[in-house]
Amino acid sequence: MNLEELKKKKDDCRKWKNVEPWYNQLLKVFDLHKEKLHVDYGDWFTIGKREDLTDSEFALIEETAQKLIPWRKGPFNLFGVEIDSEWQSNIKYNLIRPHFNLKDKVVADIGCNNGYYMFRMLEDKPKRLIGFDPSALTLHQFEFVNHFVKSDIIYEMLGVEHLEYYNHKFDFIFMLGVLYHRPDPVGTLKSLARGLNSKGEILIDTFMIDGEDEICLTPDKRYSKIPNIYFIPTIPALRNWLSRAGFEDIEVIATTTTTSEEQRKTKWSFDQSLEDFLDPEDPTKTVEGYPAPKRVYMKARKIQ
Repeated sequence: MNLEELKKKKDDCRKWKNVEPWYNQLLKVFDLHKEKLHVDYGDWFTIGKREDLTDSEFALIEETAQKLIPWRKGPFNLFGVEIDSEWQSNIKYNLIRPHFNLKDKVVADIGCNNGYYMFRMLEDKPKRLIGFDPSALTLHQFEFVNHFVKSDIIYEMLGVEHLEYYNHKFDFIFMLGVLYHRPDPVGTLKSLARGLNSKGEILIDTFMIDGEDEICLTPDKRYSKIPNIYFIPTIPALRNWLSRAGFEDIEVIATTTTTSEEQRKTKWSFDQSLEDFLDPEDPTKTVEGYPAPKRVYMKARKIQ
């Protein structure tokens, strides 16, 4: 696999008809240079203050943020512009935060979206931080924020299937909200294992169903109106997947039910959200009649 050719997609996509307006908007932002900005790594990842900008500069930040809608992950506060994303990603991050130490480690975030989690991880001072996500929109959202953060995070427009061919291995890999989108979940977990250094660790979350049997739900066509959801396992089934993929020390961190506190419509996302995906008569079920979204968070270590 010629990964260097695939990496060029990040530059080539700027010319795509739907992407070019985002890039042209960012070019205006790239002309705006600010130094020694305040950064807050809290729930609202915050960069700068309103008084750091002139009125015209503030208008540019606001306009750019609006042109990059929808914002799925966040929230962000950019110079006083509050980007209240569809997902309150701080809830997930705060849940997993006690379960890792990234200092001086080489870290990957698979399905990194706009980089919210990676920006939060900077506080841990990892040796290297690399995000993988093939989305052109979230790439531009990341570059918008990172222009002011000035981090050395690398954003690759690649997927989990490219991980094992990457030019180096990782000490810790996050893959949050990706596994259920993969038609071969065990193969995907094996890709994570091949992307790790010896005894490297992963932290994942995925949809789950209750039960002690080693089984999984395979939705017909859609789950919560999402077409590309393939397998939703019980925890014992997910343990088996991880074991077959070459992991040990498998630990359940938490199980959660998705609520409207964590996922909801905002002016920064516009379209449908959780309330539209659940049965209006019975919120314990999806509109298709399946169990409502529930997640399991698991951590595991590569066997060798």
